[in-house]
Amino acid sequence: MADTADTTGGVATNQPRKSSWKYIGPGIVVAATGVGAGDLVATLIAGSNFGYTLLWAAVIGCVVKISLAEAAGRWHLSTGRTLFDGWASLGRWTTWFFVVYVVIWGYVYGAAAMSSSGLPLQALFPDVMDLKWWGILTGLVGLVFVWFNKYAVFEKVMTVLVGVMFLVTVYLAIRVTPHLGDAFAGLLPVLPDEKDSILNTLGLIGGVGGTITLAAYGYWVNAKGWTDSGWMKVMRLDNRVAYITTGIFVVAMLFVGAEILHSANVSIASGDKGLVQLSDILEKEYGSATAKLFLIGFFATSFTSLIGVWHGVSLMFADFVERYRKQRAGADDKALTGEEVASGAREKSVPFRAYLLWLTFPPMILLFQGQPFRLIIIYGVLGAAFMPFLALTLVWLLNSSRTPREWRNGWLSNGMLAIAGLLFLVLCIKQITDQDWGSFF
Repeated sequence: MADTADTTGGVATNQPRKSSWKYIGPGIVVAATGVGAGDLVATLIAGSNFGYTLLWAAVIGCVVKISLAEAAGRWHLSTGRTLFDGWASLGRWTTWFFVVYVVIWGYVYGAAAMSSSGLPLQALFPDVMDLKWWGILTGLVGLVFVWFNKYAVFEKVMTVLVGVMFLVTVYLAIRVTPHLGDAFAGLLPVLPDEKDSILNTLGLIGGVGGTITLAAYGYWVNAKGWTDSGWMKVMRLDNRVAYITTGIFVVAMLFVGAEILHSANVSIASGDKGLVQLSDILEKEYGSATAKLFLIGFFATSFTSLIGVWHGVSLMFADFVERYRKQRAGADDKALTGEEVASGAREKSVPFRAYLLWLTFPPMILLFQGQPFRLIIIYGVLGAAFMPFLALTLVWLLNSSRTPREWRNGWLSNGMLAIAGLLFLVLCIKQITDQDWGSFF
């Protein structure tokens, strides 16, 4: 029998006997969503400050994300249950953490995502309108797109945008003529001889594509129509291909930082505006066509993060609301299943669309008023706490009787998830201690 699948409505009716490139999709979505403008800037600054020295750290960062996304996907496929359902089985504290996180994080992230997506458009069309209006436009486009389309269309658009990101960054990496000998030397695990080099290295490892969207991977796996362990090999290939693509993307940006910024001793600002500065530098060095091409790639990177969060986190929020409803109806023991996500009904549900509205309209206030100081501190702490929460709860779930024995963690999975958990815990503590708590109170 041929390895075929009918994906009508996004739900596969036949399982493949083996993994195949033609099934790849959810991994591209999660990788593209996780790598935003902030990751571009962090990688560029790493290249600017340390040249190729931390290339190995960027590669390890991608390996860590492969492990986390694989674990989330494995939970969904091996148990047939959603990740939020697994979290809820660990105690009420997980539900409270998730609710507080998605409400506060979503409010601040919505403004940041819209601003980040609007910035390259303003740079491309400087005389059309102000940044805040570009940001509002991208938010509304993202809202309408996710509101009316189901996963199948969403995945196709994300794949096209990823293609744009990939081609632009690889072109730039070739254009700057990297020193390959130095690049290969950068694969050796060496720390720069500078202050806070360990924390900078950990930040680079942890920051490349690491957000709540790693937890959303299992939901996209289900939305694709993969709902049981028969899809395990396909999921693993999908995940690896996606993060290898991300690795190439990150390495390409580090090449640009090392060659253009480090060699010329030029620094750029942290945050999205650093990318606009880079476009100015590219224009001086390589002409306006290359600069505009970079800004198009910048937009693709930012907008994939926007619509990825709009879709993936809204699916997770809809899952939370569904569990709450079942508890109120006295059906505590009824699991939330992957088939429910795969049916596509969640993408049209009231909770899904309500969270879409929450991500879009309230954050527009911040585009006009600026970001409130106390809220930003809480946002930073919650954001830093989510990744260790994800890593350590996956270790808990995938080593317990909640997971069928054959799909529980082996020594490699446990090792990678433990490393991820410790890494993100250190970064979380650093983020908390760096906050201006004196001003907060």
